[in-house]
Amino acid sequence: MDPLCVAMNYSRQNIQQTQGLPSYVLNILFQRVLSMILMVIIRYISRVLVWILTILVILGSLGGTGVLWWLYAKQRISAGALETQIAKDNLQALLIYAIAATVFTVILLLIMLIMRKRVALTIALFHVAGKVFIHLPLLVFQPFWTFFVLILFWTYWIAVLLFLGTTGSPVPNEEGFIEFRMVGPLKYMWWYHVVGLIWISEFILACQQMTVAGAVVTYYFTREKRNLPFTPILASVNRLVCYHLGTVAKGSFIITLVKIPRMILMYIHTQLKGKENACARCMLKACICCLWCLEKCLTYLNQNAYTATAINSTNFCTSAKDAFVILVENALRVAAINTVGDFMLFLGKVLIVCSTGLAGIMLLNYQRDYTTWVLPLIIVCLFAFLVAHCFLSIYEMVVDVLFLCFAIDTKYNDGSPGREFYMDKVLMEFVENSRKSMKEAGRGGGAEGRELKPMASGASSS
Repeated sequence: MDPLCVAMNYSRQNIQQTQGLPSYVLNILFQRVLSMILMVIIRYISRVLVWILTILVILGSLGGTGVLWWLYAKQRISAGALETQIAKDNLQALLIYAIAATVFTVILLLIMLIMRKRVALTIALFHVAGKVFIHLPLLVFQPFWTFFVLILFWTYWIAVLLFLGTTGSPVPNEEGFIEFRMVGPLKYMWWYHVVGLIWISEFILACQQMTVAGAVVTYYFTREKRNLPFTPILASVNRLVCYHLGTVAKGSFIITLVKIPRMILMYIHTQLKGKENACARCMLKACICCLWCLEKCLTYLNQNAYTATAINSTNFCTSAKDAFVILVENALRVAAINTVGDFMLFLGKVLIVCSTGLAGIMLLNYQRDYTTWVLPLIIVCLFAFLVAHCFLSIYEMVVDVLFLCFAIDTKYNDGSPGREFYMDKVLMEFVENSRKSMKEAGRGGGAEGRELKPMASGASSS
């Protein structure tokens, strides 16, 4: 297998996550402004938007189920007169669809009923995330810095790749051309170089996550927001470079260990396309899917481990264990945030793409020289989605960091003297409402737990 193909595929995957077309500078500025405006809008209309989306999903599910049962009843009446096999098959299919839709609707309603209070937490976190970007506006520029560093590294990697391509002994081949053949241990430098591409790229992306987590943790655990450091992001970068590079390296290496086998299997699947039997193809795709799911889970756990490191200044393994325990204890809240929150951010991306496409149509309307609009609009909309994904991913990252800080805050503090909450007033209102509902249900309230580790107080003074 050619490792160069694997490396180039990985480079394209990372470029899609961090860049668009660099020539459209005005387009980048327009989309960044849209992203910032959307972050502010989400802060103020998050409550209404979340409940509107929830109601629309419920009504759509109920309406779809009702339509299926209505079609089944209508088909059954008409099928009574036409005793054909096709009519019976259609009637049976409609019955199966209606039953499946009914089961899905019942499960959805039960989930909404269980998670209705957790949705309020998602709304509060989105509101606080908007405040974070107001106090730390430079967070919006993090994708630019990450993209710039990645471009520098990829340029260096390609230059080394060219040197490796001309390393070895020059040997004339059968066609009369000079071919450089590597012998000995030098032959395996390709694999070393490919692993370096994946590991260091993941390391740079992890550094961004650690920087954002450190800045948001500093914001959360500072009681008086007027006493925030002048540059919390630079302070977070300083802590990362001085104390946490090993943590980031270990987390990115774990992702690399999962990503490389998945890419090898994808390469094998591409090379054997159409040659393997159905069973082997199914097993290969199942392995690729399992590795992809494992990679996503480890990426999410790593991000929370970086947040725990920023809070407690512990090593990677300890932070990952603490973050995993917190996530398991708040599994329903995590599910609500990851479903409702991700859906809201996806709608935000759609809004930015539609706005950019509309602006492109209005601009192309004045350019009479262009006869075909489809290709430029597709490029602009694709670029708009990539840019919106970069910026709104930072917003999603901030929400996840705030949630872990909130979960740790409520676990180790209860609001009593000496154990005051660090959280924002909006989150305090959520906690008070939860306690009232628990007392009304006869279960009592209050958070229990041992003392928080000392990083929380240190973050207040940093």
